[in-house]
Amino acid sequence: MAFLFGAFLGLVLGVAVVMAFVRFENARAEQRRELAATVSSFSKLTVQDLRKLIPPDLYPSWLKWLNQELVKIWPFVNEAASELIKTSVEPIFEQYKSFILSSLHFSKFTLGTVAPQFTGVTILDSDSSGITMELELQWDGNPNIVLDIQTTLGISLPVQVKNIGFTGVLRLVFRPLVAELPCFGAVCCSLREKSKVDFILKIIGGEMTAIPGISDAIEGTIRDTIEDTLTWPNRIIVPIVPGDYSDLELKPVGLLEVKLVEARDLMNKDLVGKSDPFAVLYTRPLQQKSKKSKTINNDLNPIWNEHYEFVVEDTSTQHLTVKIYDDEGLQPSEIIGCARVELSDLQPGKVKDVWLSLVKDLEIQRDKKPRGQVHLELLYYPFGKHEGVSNPFADQIQLTSLEKVLKTDSNGFDVNQRKNVIMRGVLSVTVISAEDLPPMDVMGKADPFVVLYLKKGETKKKTRVVTETLNPIWNQTFDFVVEDALHDLLMVEVWDHDTFGKDYIGRCILTLTRVILEGEFQDIFVLQGAKSGKLNLHFKWTPQLIFRDRDRDQ
Repeated sequence: MAFLFGAFLGLVLGVAVVMAFVRFENARAEQRRELAATVSSFSKLTVQDLRKLIPPDLYPSWLKWLNQELVKIWPFVNEAASELIKTSVEPIFEQYKSFILSSLHFSKFTLGTVAPQFTGVTILDSDSSGITMELELQWDGNPNIVLDIQTTLGISLPVQVKNIGFTGVLRLVFRPLVAELPCFGAVCCSLREKSKVDFILKIIGGEMTAIPGISDAIEGTIRDTIEDTLTWPNRIIVPIVPGDYSDLELKPVGLLEVKLVEARDLMNKDLVGKSDPFAVLYTRPLQQKSKKSKTINNDLNPIWNEHYEFVVEDTSTQHLTVKIYDDEGLQPSEIIGCARVELSDLQPGKVKDVWLSLVKDLEIQRDKKPRGQVHLELLYYPFGKHEGVSNPFADQIQLTSLEKVLKTDSNGFDVNQRKNVIMRGVLSVTVISAEDLPPMDVMGKADPFVVLYLKKGETKKKTRVVTETLNPIWNQTFDFVVEDALHDLLMVEVWDHDTFGKDYIGRCILTLTRVILEGEFQDIFVLQGAKSGKLNLHFKWTPQLIFRDRDRDQ
């Protein structure tokens, strides 16, 4: 009996164990199915679905928990990240360092004991391919950072970076959403916009003022590095699931053509003589992507007439920066002023001629002293055909001779072809009239006439003299044979005729790009160097296109 009871009990227990095991396995299988369904459905989540799962009223609790956990792990983050940041950032500094700096390295780097704090979170509306989250970040840190600075003059300086304060918005883009944990393939990290970064630089055992310009150079290097590597649309891509994420990288979308024409009324930085100005231009503050003009000696109204090209990655956020310096020879160059043009203000395929007023600092404009103006001609070419963009290279619009050369069936137009073209032709200029000229004699009148010539040419054309008027009418047309119109300038000068000579009134310096693209136009131009006055001019271009390679073969 005991044997049978034992056998029965064993059988019951065995069946129970088997049933329990089967049920357990069924439960685990159900959990796996639910998890798989959850992961699969997560890849199809919309922002609205995510907001239902994590209601905005839970954000404060979630941020509180996140900040508490960050404080706990910060000592380990400091230890692990300090060396990684040090080795990663030093090569980046080399790309963005000012020409005053020969090298810049860390001798000490720790993040300190104070952890950053997240103060707000927002989930943005986006498409079904990803989720964008923005975290407001604040950090009043106490890091221990010492830079070993080597200047181009051969001077070594240990510089301490103190009292760092940072306030900004961290943008995280989780893309693409995938049916595999953690449900996204990669994370794009960037700062939503230019962030507020405060810090103090101190030379260990000395003063920053001992070397003029060194503080601005170091500060500019740090700020340029942050702006150009971390500020949107620039981003750091962190792969999470193995795969190809090249589509997330920042890619060129167009080409910006810039002609640095001239500057006027520059602030004189020299005690003896006049400044020796040169310009530095960039859309990204990388040394290899910045353009530097020639130096014009002893001139506060320099004419450069230099042409540059810049690759554009994002027209909505990028800008062209121009900085004018005074060349000091062996000493560090001193900045005269700077200016900025937003690329979003440019219409694709249309020439924009601008005069920009120079300021001391683009961020903090406290100095109201006049620093002069710089004259630029800008032309943006998008890569490929863009729907909804008014483009002179479109099929339904009559093309100019230059556009016909640049146009292709695949990309809309080939900007590289422009480099191989010499634009020869006849430029017809009609001097129609002038208005509001400044008085040049005791009777409050003037006897004006106009002189026209090409900067690369020798022939000068002159209108007749119109006596005793400040609003002369000429209606005279002059033709110029132009050998290389893309790189020449038309000089238009207004003079006052006197019995024993002539007096200079003012001038206009004009590029020929617009008339090449438009074929014919009329406009009014303000006289430079005059207290008042405008010129009414009409232009017409008759082209004769020649390729450089063909020209060499002839």
